[in-house]
Amino acid sequence: MNQELAAELRRRAETDQTARRHWLATGEVGDLPQIDAGNTAWLKAILTEYGWPGISFVGEQGAEDAWLLAQHADQDVPFQKEALKLLRDAVSTGDAPPRHLAYLTDRVLVADGQPQMYGTQYTHDADGTNLRPQPIADPERLDERRTAMSLEPHAEYDERMREG
Repeated sequence: MNQELAAELRRRAETDQTARRHWLATGEVGDLPQIDAGNTAWLKAILTEYGWPGISFVGEQGAEDAWLLAQHADQDVPFQKEALKLLRDAVSTGDAPPRHLAYLTDRVLVADGQPQMYGTQYTHDADGTNLRPQPIADPERLDERRTAMSLEPHAEYDERMREG
């Protein structure tokens, strides 16, 4: 396991989460765009050098942190698409959790203006009200797809999202 890379992933993910919590609590974006841009540039270099940093390479927490950084690379959707390909391969070999693939798939689909597959991405009105899932493809089979990716039923997820 690459302890140094795992530690840097952890540091970057903690910085990401601290900035996001501040934004959610205050509405102040602060350094978040710069943090996301720096993390995206860094993760691009890591993926180029090593491929997807999966569980076997950086441990479970490192894999979680790598996914989080890719998930938050919204300013560079082409990069997210490349990360998605690498993540898909890692999931197929058991080196990353399927739920990571579900979330990043939905993120990329929504960014492309397409309906999401797993119901993980939410939006709200400009005034912060009316929290709701982004459009979902084939909603009648949503929970089947979620189960296949080790996600809880959408009704439970929706309740958790609305509590948050």
